[in-house]
Amino acid sequence: MGYMYHHFWDMYLYVAGLSIQSRWMLDPMSSPPSARKQRIGIELRKMRDAADVTAAEAAAVLGLARTKITLIEQGSYAVTPKRVMALAHRYEEADSAYVSALAAMAGDRTKGWWEEYRGAVPPGFLEIAEFEYNAKGMCSYQICHPPGPMQTEQYSRAVFREAEPPLTPRIVETRIEHRMRRCETLMKDGAQPYTAIVHEAALRMRFGGRAVTRDQLDRMLELSHLPHVTLRVVTFESGGFVGSGQAIIYARGDVPRLDTVQYDSVDGPIYLHSAEHLEKYRAIVDKMTNRSLSIEGSRDFIARVKKEI
Repeated sequence: MGYMYHHFWDMYLYVAGLSIQSRWMLDPMSSPPSARKQRIGIELRKMRDAADVTAAEAAAVLGLARTKITLIEQGSYAVTPKRVMALAHRYEEADSAYVSALAAMAGDRTKGWWEEYRGAVPPGFLEIAEFEYNAKGMCSYQICHPPGPMQTEQYSRAVFREAEPPLTPRIVETRIEHRMRRCETLMKDGAQPYTAIVHEAALRMRFGGRAVTRDQLDRMLELSHLPHVTLRVVTFESGGFVGSGQAIIYARGDVPRLDTVQYDSVDGPIYLHSAEHLEKYRAIVDKMTNRSLSIEGSRDFIARVKKEI
């Protein structure tokens, strides 16, 4: 029965021309592909397009139906490292380090801690946790509030209570628990390098009131002394900020071509992977770093803001 059900949905969605994202929203018996699977598919599609190879030609390399190539590129059909290598060879991809990194991603079957929250938090929460877990280093640029992994429990609670429509207390507490797990993962000893570029506005926003905000600033100062954490502040006097003003995270992959940009939207996280986007956002991060205070200057500034609150 389950096979026939999903076969029907596969055929329906294929004929209707709907994406895999549409499938998991419409089909209650399916689950969305992980961010990692989606990225593998995106990279394979980039290679195929660059090589001007049809889906049918790619399918012939693997001995699969043409529709399976579409599903692989959408991230909804698992692909082995061997098949990644075979497709890359057919596409004449010359960057061996890139291909090896992509194959390693395909071979990773790790079930992360975020899977415990599947069904309890929105899919975007799972995606961001997986995204952070697999990054080889991150730079977060925040304007309205401190980065999630640097927030205190009380500050996070105040942020989630501002949601529209309002969240139930149970949902708020589940999301806080998930966020604190992210904090533990990214702020523990031995974690990957983490840089936070925070605008002065984020320091002065009083989510939860004066006491909660002061505690939040103390937490940021404490974390700034961790060996893998760099905290810098962009003040109002810096001359403005680059880009459209949304919060962004630039995450390093195993190789530069697997870097990722993530930014927030009302409906969940958005991920950018194209070479043009990566170059653009690297430049944005560099400009904001240059406009920010020094590490010691940033700590002194945060301490002054705390006294003023």
